[in-house]
Order: sequence, then structure tokens, then C-alpha cells
Amino acid sequence: MRRRKKARFHIPARYVLFTLSALCVAAMFASFLSGFTIEPLNTAAGYVFIPMQKGINQIGAWVSARADSLEDLADVMQKNEELQAQVDELTTELNMYKLEQYDIEDMRALLDLDKQYEYKKIGASVIGKDAGNWFNTFIIDKGANDGIEVDMNVIAGSGLVGIVTQVGPNYANVRSIIDDRNSVSAMVLTTSDNCFVNGSLEMMSETQTIELKNLTDEDDKVAVGDQLVTSYTSSKYLPGLLVGYINSLETDPNNLTKSGTVTPVADFEHIKNVLVILEKKQTAEEQASAE
Repeated sequence: MRRRKKARFHIPARYVLFTLSALCVAAMFASFLSGFTIEPLNTAAGYVFIPMQKGINQIGAWVSARADSLEDLADVMQKNEELQAQVDELTTELNMYKLEQYDIEDMRALLDLDKQYEYKKIGASVIGKDAGNWFNTFIIDKGANDGIEVDMNVIAGSGLVGIVTQVGPNYANVRSIIDDRNSVSAMVLTTSDNCFVNGSLEMMSETQTIELKNLTDEDDKVAVGDQLVTSYTSSKYLPGLLVGYINSLETDPNNLTKSGTVTPVADFEHIKNVLVILEKKQTAEEQASAE
């Protein structure tokens, strides 16, 4: 039978370390009180405590540096927020300035247009529109109380925008010439040849043009770039209102008429203010007949 080995007596290392540390501290304290120095203990203390002190000093310096860095970062972030607020304020002011400049330019264009056509007119602002990018139908802030009636012509920019289709006491609905339901009897300003200009939102989206149909160009004098104005034969539009410029032309299969595209003069993406002509085609014809 094997003999069991006797268990050896073992002192944990932490107790040994604690005992030695206590002896060192006691020896240092005794040395201080007695005035005697114990060189070996001083040497041991130098090896033990000086590196510890250096380490503690380095850690303290690192913590202090980090605290300073965090304080600097907080200052920088606060200054950045203040600068950003200033940038936002200046951006808002710049946008307001641009908007005011646009309004001024828009009003100047309306004044020029007012001088161009001698009809009696009233200014109005757009207060609503259908969904989408184009102002094919929209609402203005003037109505029956301001003398506006159905079928009155609406102009803006450099020429014809559309026609009033519905009127309330203080509002009116306008359908523009680019709307699919609209058709304008027009003529070429240089030759007086007649044609029809039909609205097309699809063409406006693709090429920013609308449709030209049934152009009677018997002498082949009509050219791309010619101006189109409302015709005297139109039933609802007053004569001589600028519609747009011929963008393209081609002969129809019947060899008698031509078709093409027209670039409208009005900006149907950014209509804000308009002029409503307070005179209808029917009324004008009646007054001319009476005279």
C-alpha cells in the first residue's frame, strides 16, 4: 500500500506580501522616530516606492491632460454650435433676400406686360394648385368681388397663361394652356396663318413644349422661332396675346397642313403672380358691334 504524503504547510502569498510591507513601513517609521537610517531598508524602499510614485505621477498627469482636452472639446463644440446658429440665420436671410428679388423681378415683368396690352387688368396671386410640378390648374386670390368672371384671360411673364374656369366671391380657378383639356386658336404673327395650340402635360414633362396642329402654311413662309399669338377667330381668347414660339414643324400626311411643337412664353413651373384681363372676348365683340 502506498503511503499518503503528508500535506505541506503553505502560507498564501498575499499574507507574505502583507507581512513584508508591514515590516518595511514599521522599520521606516522607527527609523524616522529614532533618527537612525537603515541603509538596506532605504534602498528597498527606493526600489519599491519610487517607481510607484512615478507611476502615480504619470497617471495623474494623463488624467489632468484628458480633463483639459475634454474641457477644450466642450468649448470647441459650444463655439461650433454658435457658429452653426449664425450660419443658419444668414442662410435664412439670404433665402429671404432671393425670394424678395424674385418677387421684384416678377412684379417688373407684370408691369411690362401690363404696358404691352391695353386691356383693363387686375393683379392676383396664386394661393393653390393641383399636385405635380406644373401649374396646369391653379387658384388665385381674386374673385367675383373683384370683377372677375368665367372665361376671362389670364397672363403672366411674357404672355398668355390660361383662362378662368370657375369663380367664387374671393377666389377663381384658372386652367392654363398646357393643360390637356385646353386648346387655343392661334396665328403666326409674321404671316397671319392660323393654327391650334393644344395643351399636353406629357410633352411639357418631356420637352417643355406643347402641341401645334392644323397650321395652314400655304406659302411655306412659317419658320421655327416664329411667334404665335391668339387669333381673332378664337371664341374665348382676346386677340394678339403672345402664346409662344414655334419649336418644330413638319408637314402632315395630307400635304395641306403642318404640325409641330410650341415653346410657351410663360414659366409654368414657377407661376406666383398673374394679371387677369377684366374683359372677355364675347364682351369685346359685342362692344365692337355696337360701335
